Amino acid sequence: MALLGLSIYPIMAQVSDINIVKNVPLVTPSALMEEVPRTQAQAAFISKSRLDLQKILTGQDSRFLLIVGPCSIHDPKAGIEYAEKLAQLSKEVEDRIKIVMRVYFEKPRTTVGWKGLIMDPDLDGSDQIGKGLRQARELLCQVIDLGLATATELLDPITPQYIADLVSWSAIGARTSESQTHRQMASGLSMPLGFKNATSGDVVAALNAINAASRPQTFLGVSQEGVASAVSTKGNPFCHLILRGGENGPNFSASNIERYRADLEKHKLPPFLMIDASHANCGKDQTQMPGVFREIMAQRSGGDLSIIGAMLESNLVEGNQNLGNGDLDQLVYGKSVTDQCINWETTVELVREAYEQLGS
Repeated sequence: MALLGLSIYPIMAQVSDINIVKNVPLVTPSALMEEVPRTQAQAAFISKSRLDLQKILTGQDSRFLLIVGPCSIHDPKAGIEYAEKLAQLSKEVEDRIKIVMRVYFEKPRTTVGWKGLIMDPDLDGSDQIGKGLRQARELLCQVIDLGLATATELLDPITPQYIADLVSWSAIGARTSESQTHRQMASGLSMPLGFKNATSGDVVAALNAINAASRPQTFLGVSQEGVASAVSTKGNPFCHLILRGGENGPNFSASNIERYRADLEKHKLPPFLMIDASHANCGKDQTQMPGVFREIMAQRSGGDLSIIGAMLESNLVEGNQNLGNGDLDQLVYGKSVTDQCINWETTVELVREAYEQLGS
């Protein structure tokens, strides 16, 4: 019925996608894995490296685990140049130090900013995620072919379906250790994984995360075919604690380690932990990072075998630079666009020092 030519029924109000600008379908994980396939040799290497890390994390392998590399990868060419250098250094020290390269593609932001190579590979806000996923997978393959195990932080719960088969170790960051979504995701991952203490410095959240991730979980996920699915896991038994400092300062002192070791035992978790020499433990100042790393190594070489590894943010060039000016041609090659990093020469010096300490 109409009155004066007007419908008596109101126009349907819009209730969906009010704030969505666009929704672009991506290639499915299985399709990308066919485009950038994992070879049998790469699969064997990844399996062996994960087993090595499992043994280190459970005290069966006495080598020291070092997760080292750029804060984030923004230039694949520079990333590979760094990897080539690190592969050579790794061979020098492999009998005492197991080196795994940081190949970080996702960056959590406190407010806004560049979110990493996967989200914005062109560094210009165009957010070509399909291109970023492809570049990430290609880069991981290249690093593995150099004989280096790979490490990354997994931030978005869909990302692992695209790249996790090429990762030997992963991390859940300080901002997401309390997230149920990330704990569930971790429970189904196939590689060893570290949970960082919260940005506040709180460690209990990470201990609870380890407990949760080690148990079976069922949650909403995405299949290899890109279909929403119910994912059930059996739990990841190789999760561990990473100390990265917090708002109240660093947490790598011997007294802190003793306390956190007791906390691990109280929560019935293996008394092993890793220490991040960057982030809040060095005040985000790369000039302080070598001193922090040397203190970590002094504790380890002094007999504290509960410290099974460390993390270093390192790049070809020291420091960091601002990506926000939009002039990509002015970026310094091999210099971080996120957190400050130590340079390559300092990295070599620290690793060789650590190697000598561990042999004494």
